[in-house]
Amino acid sequence: MSFRTAIVPAAGLGTRFLPTTKSVPKELLPVVDTPAIELVAIEAARAGADRLVIVTSTGKEAVADYFRPAPELEATLEERGKTDLLDAVRRAPNLIAAETAIQDEPKGLGHAVGCAEPNLRPDDDVVAVLLPDDLVPAGTLDRMIKVRAEHGGSVLCAFDVPRDEVGAYGVFDVVDTDDEDVKRVRGMVEKPEPDQAPSTLAAVGRYLLDRAIFDALRRITPGAGGELQLTDAVALLIAEDHPVHVVVHGGERRDLGHPVGFLKVAVDFALQHPEYGPELDGWLRARLRARVQ
Repeated sequence: MSFRTAIVPAAGLGTRFLPTTKSVPKELLPVVDTPAIELVAIEAARAGADRLVIVTSTGKEAVADYFRPAPELEATLEERGKTDLLDAVRRAPNLIAAETAIQDEPKGLGHAVGCAEPNLRPDDDVVAVLLPDDLVPAGTLDRMIKVRAEHGGSVLCAFDVPRDEVGAYGVFDVVDTDDEDVKRVRGMVEKPEPDQAPSTLAAVGRYLLDRAIFDALRRITPGAGGELQLTDAVALLIAEDHPVHVVVHGGERRDLGHPVGFLKVAVDFALQHPEYGPELDGWLRARLRARVQ
């Protein structure tokens, strides 16, 4: 019931981070010293994946290159005795096998996921889709795998949002199960008006999808924003009695998709860093005291 292939959509322009993303893909911006693409790769590998399919676009080849060895750099670091940096440089290439699928036009998340279908192996009965803008609590994928083992079908991740913010998300219509943090999904609505939303449970960027999703993606038509929405394909499966459940995580949503969210995550990570944390903690405390005065 686990998965071996993780799909990471990474073809976007990263417009919120311009002008930096004019030349540096957003997925490679460092969260302290580790880019988002590596963070999700670590998450996928820990949950059992052995392959990452990065859906990218022309001009963003650097995202996949990050997972390739750099022999000259490694030789230089080894010669200079910089073993810690050498280990860090080798970490991503040794972590998981990475390959690319090309999304030639920005037609939505559903289209991006569909572009990865030719990369699948015959025995890929289930795939994970991980959005690098979203960081979720450790163990979330493991929990989703267990729910799929119990209920079959597809399992998604959800978090509770204020009702006046539901218009930014895909929102679930759910019923309770015997497990408080697991809900059965009756339907999904992409970016509903607050008074029309079936709940306040919104999709966060983790999907454990039965291979049937690719057939559904071929049959949907453009939805919200004129794009092919992954939520519409999931809704189609539900309408055809494919079981879909969500795991509701109670932690804070950590969003790398815009600069303020990115800064918050970077500060959190830096405070936990054994080398940088103590100095940053002291600086922040002094800075806050100065602002209060």
